[in-house]
Amino acid sequence: MPAPHPQHPCDTTGQNVVMGSTGGRGTPLPLTPLLLVLALLSPWGSAGGSCPPRCVCASNILSCSQAVLSSVPAPLPRFTAVLDLSHNNVSRLRADWAPGRLAHLHALLLSHNGLSFVSTEAFAHVPHLRHLDLSSNRLRALEENLFSDLAELEVLLLYNNEISAVDRTAFDNLSRLRKLYLGQNRIARFPLELLRDGSRLPQLALLDLSANRLRSLPVGELQALPAWLRDRLYLHGNPLACDCPLFQLVARGHRRRLSAVMDFQEELRCSLPTAPAPVGILTLAGRQPLNCSEAREAVLEAHLGDTITLSCDTRLRGVRNRHWVMPGGERVLEEGGNSSAALLANGSLQLRALRPEDAGTYACWVAGPLLNETLYVELLVHNFTLHGPHDTLNTAYTTLVGCILSVVLVLIYLYLTPCRCCCCRGADKPPAPRDDSINSSVLSATPNHAAGVPGEPCRSRSASTAGPGQNGRFKVGGTPQPPPRHGPKVQRKVSDPDSVSSVFSDTPIVV
Repeated sequence: MPAPHPQHPCDTTGQNVVMGSTGGRGTPLPLTPLLLVLALLSPWGSAGGSCPPRCVCASNILSCSQAVLSSVPAPLPRFTAVLDLSHNNVSRLRADWAPGRLAHLHALLLSHNGLSFVSTEAFAHVPHLRHLDLSSNRLRALEENLFSDLAELEVLLLYNNEISAVDRTAFDNLSRLRKLYLGQNRIARFPLELLRDGSRLPQLALLDLSANRLRSLPVGELQALPAWLRDRLYLHGNPLACDCPLFQLVARGHRRRLSAVMDFQEELRCSLPTAPAPVGILTLAGRQPLNCSEAREAVLEAHLGDTITLSCDTRLRGVRNRHWVMPGGERVLEEGGNSSAALLANGSLQLRALRPEDAGTYACWVAGPLLNETLYVELLVHNFTLHGPHDTLNTAYTTLVGCILSVVLVLIYLYLTPCRCCCCRGADKPPAPRDDSINSSVLSATPNHAAGVPGEPCRSRSASTAGPGQNGRFKVGGTPQPPPRHGPKVQRKVSDPDSVSSVFSDTPIVV
């Protein structure tokens, strides 16, 4: 005979009569005196209120499960601590479902009701609620500030609904929420705001987003979360697209034996463009076309003289009994430590003034009430300073810069040095008309010199070579008289004062 299905502690489908010993024919006999004592001791017989019809009442528990109710029964006794309204037909939860303030109510069960509407003021009368079950209903959206009146809420069940839209303020003011179940919905965007910085839900230790419509994950942000939160971050059953960052995230969780990975590794699957069906995420190592590399332990890089902090990212939350083991086998047990290694208050290890011998594998030993954990961090120390006071450039880079500067200086010397003597001109080059060269542009980098005679040594130009009529003084801007010309008379051209001369040529360009 199969074992009977376990009933709810306050289920009305069971016997509502306390049975005692059997009679001679095996017929159970009711214990009437015991019922009378329970009735006298129960608060339901007092003036605080009476048990609603079709409900079962025991002490401060009110169970109206499977009572075919279309609305919340009224009146509700003020001392009710647990209210079970599951498996009914309550499709709307209005603001006035509880006419009075239920200061003692800490658990409200509304699962399996076909609930499609919840007022934003529905929980104003139950400020001390700690457990709220809205699972297996027809909720499609979580509106703005829906749960903001529940400052003491610790567990919120919203799985198996039709939720596709979650307002960013729906979970505001839930500073004590520890468990949030959003699985089996239609959520297509990962609600990263719930986890970022730990300011929105500081006590959150479990987030269930399984069996939704997530196609991608913010892997970088999730990898930065503490291990005790990733241990209860359930993401299985989503149509994720395969990539190597996703594989690294899941593979590291498997190496750390996180519960969210170890318990559902067969359901952690993703889709490949070349595969007809989803494949296991943990099977992507070396698999084409991604060819993802194996996940490695935490590896940190530093330079000589740096100060670095090694985090003990344990999945055991709130454990303070931990110590570090150095690569050489020395233990750092107390806060402060020696001059180069110090144990911080949060369990991290700080290394100051790194030396080459500080490189190696560090181990963090964590002792919890139920299990122990050992974490390994590999540290690489590069044998040069990155931010020291005597930084020098790399030798190859210095050589390259020196070669470039040398070539530039040679080019300047060869092509940009002005010609300062008459010898620089070719012997067969006819002298330019003096009246044109005098009016050349001021942009010319070389001064106008008198044409030299072939074979005659160069003479410097000085103020003593003044023309007649100047009394031995150099007349600024004066035009010397041209020498007499021989041969046919050449027509003189008047230079345009706006003519432009080339920077590297003594011959003017007349426009």
